[in-house]
Amino acid sequence: MRVLTMLGIVLLTAAGATRAQHAGRYEFGVFGSYTQYDDAFNLDPKFGGGARLGYFLSNRAGLEADIVFQPRHTFGPQASMEPVIGAGSLVFNLLAGERTMLYLLAGYSRLDFGGTNPYRFSDGGIHAAVGDRLFLGEAVALRIEARGIYTPTTNAAFGSKSATHLLGLIGFSFFHREGPPKDTDGDHVADHKDKCPNTPLGATVDPRGCPSDADGDVVLDGLDQCADTPRGATVDAKGCPADGDLDTVLDGLDQCADTPSGATVDPKGCPSDLDGDTVFDGLDQCADTPPGATVDAKGCPADTDGDKVFDGLDKCPATPLGATVDATGCPGDADGDGVFDGIDKCPGTPTGTKVDATGCALPAALDSDRDGVSDRQDRCPNTPLGSQVDAQGCTILFQEERAAAPGAPPARPTLILRGVNFETGRSALKAESYAVLDEVAASLSANAEIRIEIAGYTDSTGSAAVNLRLSAARAAAVRAYLASKGVSPVRMTARGYGKANPIAPNTTPAGRAQNRRVELHKLP
Repeated sequence: MRVLTMLGIVLLTAAGATRAQHAGRYEFGVFGSYTQYDDAFNLDPKFGGGARLGYFLSNRAGLEADIVFQPRHTFGPQASMEPVIGAGSLVFNLLAGERTMLYLLAGYSRLDFGGTNPYRFSDGGIHAAVGDRLFLGEAVALRIEARGIYTPTTNAAFGSKSATHLLGLIGFSFFHREGPPKDTDGDHVADHKDKCPNTPLGATVDPRGCPSDADGDVVLDGLDQCADTPRGATVDAKGCPADGDLDTVLDGLDQCADTPSGATVDPKGCPSDLDGDTVFDGLDQCADTPPGATVDAKGCPADTDGDKVFDGLDKCPATPLGATVDATGCPGDADGDGVFDGIDKCPGTPTGTKVDATGCALPAALDSDRDGVSDRQDRCPNTPLGSQVDAQGCTILFQEERAAAPGAPPARPTLILRGVNFETGRSALKAESYAVLDEVAASLSANAEIRIEIAGYTDSTGSAAVNLRLSAARAAAVRAYLASKGVSPVRMTARGYGKANPIAPNTTPAGRAQNRRVELHKLP
């Protein structure tokens, strides 16, 4: 046990690095053996010893011969013998590591049992073995092997036609040195002194054979073609850094690696947007856009209705061309005739006078909209043909379109604004909505006592938060339009209800279309 313990310590602390043996090298070995003969031979297992001589034909294959001697076997009163086993083998080196070399061998064995009956014979046989060399240094190794010998036809007279014998071998092998010290990695530091034996060819090394990396980019000095790379930058196999987004801040240091080409960046590689319009400086062709204005891909604001108030800041985005607007983009109507200032060709029309589309008074007996109320009395002169109107010629807004459920409180007066549509996913009114809203505005202007809630609804598709915001924005757009038509904002509130209170099933396209709506609720 003490011998095995000391052997283990030697294996763990051996300083010599194992190298794969090279063609042309010799191996000489001595070993102890343990032999177990075929049961038919009736011989006790014995410890013995022997020697071997090998030659490496290549890094993977070699030839060797060995002989095994055994102590005397005694049988009968005065009979004894000393068996000898000689072998020639072809060796195959399979796996070589820093401290080990696993091998297989096969060959021919000759077993000589002596000249005393009944063992006065010799046998020939084939053998195979598996073993391992455990290197204690470059020139010495502990070698362990298990071998089997098979004799197809034995010369023994024991009644057995064939025989199988087993051997265990353990000993030391010694390898002769050849020429100058080896330098496997070509760094001009001999293998037995080289502390970094696998240095890539061309790398600069210190006296111990270890490479350096002065700029810390994991490409070794001597191989690094960009030796002053800033620490942290990503480099290629040559040690040179890249700049994927071409913003002059190297990859690995660039905290905003996908910056669009041409954008101005800070030392971290991140772009700026001084006017807050989401178009980066350097790409923004209108760099002083007021906050809140809607811009195009170049960062320039739009003015869809041409009133010189930018979209996004314009609270009345559908103002007719030519109307005079205030700073928020909303038009005025100084004489209260329903025709915006700037478009009104008769700006001083007395209050209550019926006017035409240009703001000028109509003949007294004329009923231009054929609603049964003369232009002189008609406070809503442009009522669509067939509309139900009150005595002032204005559309009757609040007629119940939904019955209250049994036992539920009475439904509040409600008008669903059919024909009021928006751009997909946005709160911008489509032009086809103006006629409906103009009629509503006229009726509200004629009935100043009415207060309303403008309620926006969506279908059930999409997230609840997005639907709530969109419905509120659409209700606000209707409120702004009605205000632009002269309805006092204090008479109106706008609120979004999202997907609440559906009026049709959300399971069909037609039902979802009905649920995307704006309603007017009459307030007490």
